[in-house]
Amino acid sequence: MDFSEKWGKDVDEAVRLALIDLKLTEDQVNVIVLEEPTKGFLGLGAKLAKVRVEKKTESPKKEEKKEEKTQKFESSFKQERPQRYEQERRPEKRDNRDQRDHRENRDNRDNRRNDRPKQTGDAPVFESTFSVREKPADLVDLNDHVAEAFLKEITQKMGLSLKVTVQGNDSCIYVEMDGKDSGTIIGKRGQTLDAIQYLTSLVVNKDREKYMRVVVDAENYREKRERTLEQLANRLADKVIKSRKSVRLEPMNPYERKVIHATLQANPKVTTRSEGEEPYRRVIIELNR
Repeated sequence: MDFSEKWGKDVDEAVRLALIDLKLTEDQVNVIVLEEPTKGFLGLGAKLAKVRVEKKTESPKKEEKKEEKTQKFESSFKQERPQRYEQERRPEKRDNRDQRDHRENRDNRDNRRNDRPKQTGDAPVFESTFSVREKPADLVDLNDHVAEAFLKEITQKMGLSLKVTVQGNDSCIYVEMDGKDSGTIIGKRGQTLDAIQYLTSLVVNKDREKYMRVVVDAENYREKRERTLEQLANRLADKVIKSRKSVRLEPMNPYERKVIHATLQANPKVTTRSEGEEPYRRVIIELNR
């Protein structure tokens, strides 16, 4: 008999009765619950459990024997042809490991070089950013500019009351926002201001052949933040020199990371690098060995 159907007051009892009937153990069978038991109301309408217990087609012992045969075959194959077995497998693993190590080394080099100043002769140049404090002397007022229209529309939709002033030249645009809601547009650590600046840059550079740099500021936050970062970089550099232990800064945007790099690039006792992925990329200050 390969199966048995039994009733019981619960599933466990029905399975136990079926196992006795089949003279098998629980690991040798498959259990199918045909009907779940119900208690009914005050004993009325109660139903028993019904199960179908089927014998497994292949017992665990047979599976173990099959596995043992496979292992014996592999071991005998190794003993008969050990040299070929090793030559066919070990070089492949070594090559994979070498390729993985090469990728890891390449990624580590990229992490160290990323965000660092690019060298042009002897002077380091930051191509993707520029100091907010050093505004170009040829800036002129720009009336009815696309950046002004965009920022007025977006701040009105945010329910903010701000005055927008735009200045620029052939290569960059500076936008100043002032008003009682300046703190709101800046946001925590300038995150809202960074987002507004990014969106404004997309609007300004849409359909342009030459890229236009855009800086959006409020209450001179950019300049204040830049000075704060320079002070922080110098203070942490002193800490690294005294403790001889590296320091990991909090995650920063690319502009702020490059302020740290630029501040410490002239310090011969420390070196800086960046690690991690955006938006959690951060600067590491280490002792220059």
